[in-house]
Amino acid sequence: MKNTNVKRLVAAALALTLSLGFAACGSTGETSSAPAATDTAADTTQTGSSDGSGTSSETTYSPENPVTVKLGLTASIYEDIWNPIKEKVAAEGINLEYVQFSDYALPNEALENGEIDITSHQHHAYFNNQIAQEGWTDLTSIGDTFIIAMNLYSDKIKSVDEIQDGDKISVPNDASNEGRALKLLANAGIITLKADAGANPEINDIETYNKKVELVELNASDTVSSLPDVTAAVINGNYALDAGIDPTTAIYNEEKYDDDSYFCLLAVREADKDRPELKRLVELFQSDDTKKIFDDEFKGYFKPAWEYKFDEQ
Repeated sequence: MKNTNVKRLVAAALALTLSLGFAACGSTGETSSAPAATDTAADTTQTGSSDGSGTSSETTYSPENPVTVKLGLTASIYEDIWNPIKEKVAAEGINLEYVQFSDYALPNEALENGEIDITSHQHHAYFNNQIAQEGWTDLTSIGDTFIIAMNLYSDKIKSVDEIQDGDKISVPNDASNEGRALKLLANAGIITLKADAGANPEINDIETYNKKVELVELNASDTVSSLPDVTAAVINGNYALDAGIDPTTAIYNEEKYDDDSYFCLLAVREADKDRPELKRLVELFQSDDTKKIFDDEFKGYFKPAWEYKFDEQ
């Protein structure tokens, strides 16, 4: 089930820092030590237009007057995507500093508290659900990044048609990812959801078990390790990638998206959404260079969300 090239890539990424996971686009544990927040918002405002070089001619940061941007992540593999951007902006006067978290719920909290400047670890469904639960009003998205599929994998069967009554299927237990997993199982024909289940269904929204399976609810980061103990597992793409799983071995693939709920995003504080250094990161991420990394280094995992058009399905 393992792909040699992907496995080698993951091993290299893990050598940089302990792999910590991505929901959606959650794991449990304590956050890594996050450096104190930097007070840069007032010092890097943009008042003019681009001079054609890709950076603003009126920004106050420069190689001689650099600004630090703290980026919240939840998996070391994402550093491989960001490293070329980090190198490029360093020459422009932006010091991009990674802050890794072991709990998927913590980066937004750190962002809300001003401990970091931007996050790149979640999809819209997770983001919207968490800010609604916490009552936060100061966080906003400033751009989409990628889509990373949630697929159904198994070490025991080769096809979803082999699933039998009594089989166990593990699913992520956090609200947004469990809803995504249930929709995947519904599309696979294993369950039928109620007509009024909505965009983020729950277990009690299951109308019929077409296969009388037992759903085993786990932390998203534990679904990979559950594979020996269940017939199949619904696994977030980042955890599958961290484990070196070849996406072509999935017994059912997530392929259809009705909206941007599972598109990953860059989040900042509302007051910082026009900071030129943050807008510059969006610009560089949404580029052909990033698409090349998706294609060359992460074959089969990432799609550029900023280019996705629903009418192409």
